[in-house]
Amino acid sequence: MSKAMRQMPERSGRASAARGEAARDLASDEACGPPREHQGTGPARPRVGAGSLLEAALTRENLRVAWKRVKANKGAAGVDGLDIEQTALMLQTKWPQIRQALVAGRYRPDPVRRVMIPKPDGSLRELGIPTVVDRLIQQALLQVLQPLIDPTFSEQSHGFRPGRRAHDAVKAARAYVQAGKRVVVDVDLAKFFDRVNHDILMDRLCKRIDDAGVIRLVRAYLNAGIMDGGVAVERHMGTPQGGPLSPLLANVLLDEVDKALEARGYSFARYADDCNVYVGSVKAGQRVMALLRKLYAGLKLQINEAKSAVCSALGRKFLGYELWVAKVREVKCAVAERALLDFKARIRQLTRRTGGRSMAQVIEQLRSYLPGWKAYFGLAQTPKVWKTLDKWLRHRLRAIQLWHWRRSARIHAELKALGATPAVAKRVAGNAGSWWRNSDRLLKTVLTIAHFDRMGLPRLS
Repeated sequence: MSKAMRQMPERSGRASAARGEAARDLASDEACGPPREHQGTGPARPRVGAGSLLEAALTRENLRVAWKRVKANKGAAGVDGLDIEQTALMLQTKWPQIRQALVAGRYRPDPVRRVMIPKPDGSLRELGIPTVVDRLIQQALLQVLQPLIDPTFSEQSHGFRPGRRAHDAVKAARAYVQAGKRVVVDVDLAKFFDRVNHDILMDRLCKRIDDAGVIRLVRAYLNAGIMDGGVAVERHMGTPQGGPLSPLLANVLLDEVDKALEARGYSFARYADDCNVYVGSVKAGQRVMALLRKLYAGLKLQINEAKSAVCSALGRKFLGYELWVAKVREVKCAVAERALLDFKARIRQLTRRTGGRSMAQVIEQLRSYLPGWKAYFGLAQTPKVWKTLDKWLRHRLRAIQLWHWRRSARIHAELKALGATPAVAKRVAGNAGSWWRNSDRLLKTVLTIAHFDRMGLPRLS
């Protein structure tokens, strides 16, 4: 803990720790909490906060928890170029002035640093990386606002919320389809985080909290702009992904649509800007789609017509999964085809034969990727697919091993050292140039499943 965090004066007020610096941590929580009652719906919901929220966010204990979360996430530096440790040193002398500016309403956040992240479909996703100081302040605000606002959200909203994750949305979708609602209204919002209207968002936030200091500070973060090519670009819409507050603000805005669907009794599941509504017929689905177009237009959001559809829920991708029907008419989950292709592309990248890496280094990279992928797609009820992927992965590793050994003499010697019979070692070494074909024959009797288990390769099946 930095000296600056220890020196922060403690003030009275509400302080509550969140489960993560940013919403991606909240969304990955494995625990699923019990259902909670909503505190009313619609614009008449009483506002919470009563003028003490900013003070609660700036208490010493709340800031200490926020700093631990920011530090644990090991994020990159913002436009000021200061990393975690450099920011800690700066705060030892500058925090009193920063805090005074926050309380007085004079604090102005730095612009976020623009980072473009490639998406699997070849497009780019824009991230905005705030400075470490701004991540600290946003995290402190999140820890105070989330316990107050989150219980008012729809039970059908699963993204970026404590105790909820993508699995909950997928399970809800499967239950709807199992109940006979085989048509899905699949809505994808075009560049949602880039098109959030600031005025509409702040209006919805003001209806939920009553603290002028927090409202003023949130607005300052929305207006902070983006540093692009060394030039600060003003931003009049959008909440750049990358800051701890953005996911909570997104849920505040989209909850209006959730409540409208709830009021009409529709079955739906939403995760961030992905919303699927499940109905019994195409005609009903078309009515829902017309309703959603109207609701989103009222928020000045645009539906991506190319990725949205009213269609069969079976085989339709949702959060990387798709649904299928087993022999006993049970609806089950599978990994969507697109997700499988992305997985294979990543494995090919990690297991390319060139690159000068040892087998131990290749497996170490796989150890950091495979468990997370397996955990996310743990709902998939397709054991044959897992076995096929395991077999394909070991095939690639055997080919890498042959490539590393290369020369026939060395292949022969290495196989003998691993316990191969002279006949097997001779035949495999005799086909040294056929890396792929040779790695799926007799070599499997030497570089067995147990061999890779001993090397620490995780299994999918």
